[in-house]
Amino acid sequence: MIERERCQLSIRAQCRLLGVNRSSAYYEPRAVRQSDLAVMRLLDEQYTLTPQYGIERMTAWLKRKGIVVGHNRVRRLMRLMGLEAIYPKPRLSQPGSQEHRKYP
Repeated sequence: MIERERCQLSIRAQCRLLGVNRSSAYYEPRAVRQSDLAVMRLLDEQYTLTPQYGIERMTAWLKRKGIVVGHNRVRRLMRLMGLEAIYPKPRLSQPGSQEHRKYP
């Protein structure tokens, strides 16, 4: 979208036309660290065995395996992988019993 070379408009003008911040035009994402990849592989293996484990239990399990890791890092990695503990969610939108009156 933004051409850095061979363009008559400056990067500032291009970003203004696109409605994008200049900081996002210069941003270059960093690669995932090898240590994070190793922890993510372990989290994936354990999640397939026990999907009910949340962040605290996964952190405790990793510490028992000898990997020093904090719960914030485990939370970030599980969110990055799209993992979430399986547990009964609240059913707030379900109607009550038939004897309850529904008000408009």
